Amino acid sequence: MATKVYIIYYSLYGHVGKLATEIQKGANSVEGVRAMLWQVPETLPDTVLEKMKAPPKPEDIPVIKPEQLPEADGFIFGFPSRFGMMGSQFLSFFDGMDDIWKSQKLAGKPAGIFWSTGYHGGGQENSALTAITQLAHHGIIFVPLGYTFGEGMFEMGEVKGGSSYGAGTYAGDGSREPTDLELKQAFYQGKQVATVAKRLNATAI
Repeated sequence: MATKVYIIYYSLYGHVGKLATEIQKGANSVEGVRAMLWQVPETLPDTVLEKMKAPPKPEDIPVIKPEQLPEADGFIFGFPSRFGMMGSQFLSFFDGMDDIWKSQKLAGKPAGIFWSTGYHGGGQENSALTAITQLAHHGIIFVPLGYTFGEGMFEMGEVKGGSSYGAGTYAGDGSREPTDLELKQAFYQGKQVATVAKRLNATAI
């Protein structure tokens, strides 16, 4: 049976979504792994989204419910940063997981995280650190990148998001798109977390 990896994300302007797509490709490159994309529910009303000029959410990516998470063998969570923390949409999703937390159905399963921030001071590390607390309360095993991405982790010739905690990008004023290097890091993270999930799943069988 294939190892299931759920890539669950929230993306307002599409930056996190583009990283998620590459992460899925990386995860699916691991033999015996089936990676699926999911969105968390939107909490902002349509009128606010229109004023913010947010593009429509992709209709081909389903919205996940908390009770679906135990189906997966591993996770990769992605979100935009809000003042050094995951966006309220993702926090709201975790807040709705009370029954799963009580049952500890996610304990022992691996997860990685990725994100998008506006600028250098937007929480490229702090967003990761504050997100880890959510994983800890569920007993989820955090899988960081470390410096296994190699030379790409030490790139100084261009602006690059991400860190040893996971893949990332900078959105700037919204016009900046994820770079080729950032997308490669995202692909690598998908492959890495999927490999860990596959190993743990094989041990559990």
